[in-house]
Amino acid sequence: MANNTWLPQRSRYMAALALLLALTTSGCTGVLNSPPPTVSSQPTATAPTASPTATRTAAPTSVAAPTPSPRTSGMPMADATPTRDRCTTEWDTGLEANPVMTSSPIVNVRSGSHACFERLVVDVQGTPPGYNVQYVAEVVRDGSGERVPLRGEAFLQFIVLAPAYNVETGEPIYAPSDDREVVDVSGSSVIRQVAYAGSFEGQTTFGVGIESALPFRVFTLTGPGDRSRVVLDVARGE
Repeated sequence: MANNTWLPQRSRYMAALALLLALTTSGCTGVLNSPPPTVSSQPTATAPTASPTATRTAAPTSVAAPTPSPRTSGMPMADATPTRDRCTTEWDTGLEANPVMTSSPIVNVRSGSHACFERLVVDVQGTPPGYNVQYVAEVVRDGSGERVPLRGEAFLQFIVLAPAYNVETGEPIYAPSDDREVVDVSGSSVIRQVAYAGSFEGQTTFGVGIESALPFRVFTLTGPGDRSRVVLDVARGE
């Protein structure tokens, strides 16, 4: 009698246990099969970007403007050779002098023409001599003081502080065939005449007839070889 009463209770117990197991299994399966939770990441803190470093710019240095290449601007490049229209000099018409004297003799006189000036060159066999060059009312011969006639409207007295002879023997070294026409300047537009006015006491004088009292310069050069030169440049007139 007692056994028959336990059986229904046992059945109910087993049914409850089965239900509990079913619920437990279902809950686990749902957990396992559910997608992983989405983790909302916090925005990563970004390090502040450093402000650009200030660059100290040096004050601009004044430089010469670059010379454009011949094809940069599309304009034809100007001829580098100066023309008479663009000739400018800082020369003047005052006395040019250098007091150095030499015993080296004069051996030749030459002339040349340039774009902006006419040139006379006195060649000396040895060290460069001094000079004394100025405009005068008239040029006179060394020693005698005789006037030297010259063509032109202005006259340069061109004294080179070197002899035209051998100082030991007195033998002439530079002796032009025509004292009145030392060099041919027929093609010059500025120099009208170059005359030889003699050599006396270690210095030699030339008379230079000029179209007008134009600016000039005088300087010396060494060479070629053991020679030297005294150069007289007379600016072209406008």
